[in-house]
Amino acid sequence: MRLKNKVVVVTGAAAGVGRAAAHRFARAGAKLGLIARDAQALEDVRREVEELGAAAFCAPADVSDADKLFAAAAQIEEALGPIDVWVNDAMATVFSPVWQMSPDEFRRVTEVTYLGFVHGTMAALRSMRPRGRGVIVQVGSALAYRGIPLQSAYCGAKYAIRGFSDSLRTELRHDRSRIRVSIVELPAVNTPQFDWARTHMPRQPRPMGEVYEPEAAADAIWMAATWPWREYWLGRTTILTIIANTVVPGFMDRFLARSAYEGQETSLPVSPSRQDNLFRPVNELHRTRGSFQARSGAVLVPGPVARLGVVAAGAMTFLGAGYAAGRVLGRAGPRHVQRAEAPSPGRRGRTSARDAKAPAARR
Repeated sequence: MRLKNKVVVVTGAAAGVGRAAAHRFARAGAKLGLIARDAQALEDVRREVEELGAAAFCAPADVSDADKLFAAAAQIEEALGPIDVWVNDAMATVFSPVWQMSPDEFRRVTEVTYLGFVHGTMAALRSMRPRGRGVIVQVGSALAYRGIPLQSAYCGAKYAIRGFSDSLRTELRHDRSRIRVSIVELPAVNTPQFDWARTHMPRQPRPMGEVYEPEAAADAIWMAATWPWREYWLGRTTILTIIANTVVPGFMDRFLARSAYEGQETSLPVSPSRQDNLFRPVNELHRTRGSFQARSGAVLVPGPVARLGVVAAGAMTFLGAGYAAGRVLGRAGPRHVQRAEAPSPGRRGRTSARDAKAPAARR
């Protein structure tokens, strides 16, 4: 899909990946509908988008409130036109063991990170189904395939998004709709979430493993909107995590139990005055990048291609191992069968007295 003058809606547009995605779509010439809770932060993003030459409209809303999100979508359509691409990106998380979290914290993470995607998808379908076309991009995570400690609510929500999106795809295919649903599974990304996410841990949270800048994620989201494969995997760690958990999930349990606690904490203690954005925005921290060093580029692979590559590599490994085993066994086995000794010409037709007596002795 060419995005010039297309209407693209981004939820969670005030910071991090959502803000970077808004910039990326603006550079592609799209018209931007911006949704997030913080109205002032959205205005800042609108000015940035307009400086890049794109039109934009701000519609402040909490994605967990379906009615307000539907109203925001209607306002965007009235201002910019029918929605062509909808990007679900809004998220919330809590860094904590399960037993230290409250039911309200679990509920809030689920309402934003899972139900916010459901509400956004429903809003997109209201606009797209009458026209029979459009693209919905779900911003997922490697944690949609492999849960890690200290983020159980977030991981559960990301798993749920995969199941929901699979169901929706089959319904759209049943109706022969041209609406496409694509999921972009992200690695750890350097966003402000680690500065404002709620935590019950003693030290400040950090992204685990290889960390990438939000612009790398934005490029992947743009790719999904333009060429909507059913799924994209961004970054080496995403690819390895998904494959490893498919092949050796028990090993991943043990590995993450050993490494993922310290891997998600810095050496700095959590300040008693730390604010979090679980139930209300933290206004002064809205920006695109977080506080960590990160890679600017990342490999991006369509999920179906990655899976076929794994199957092909496994088949080649199996065939190669079989061929090598055959060669080894062939060298180790007998090269000839020893034949019985033929009688010499001088003895042909003769029988010694000893040989003649032997059968008689055995009778």
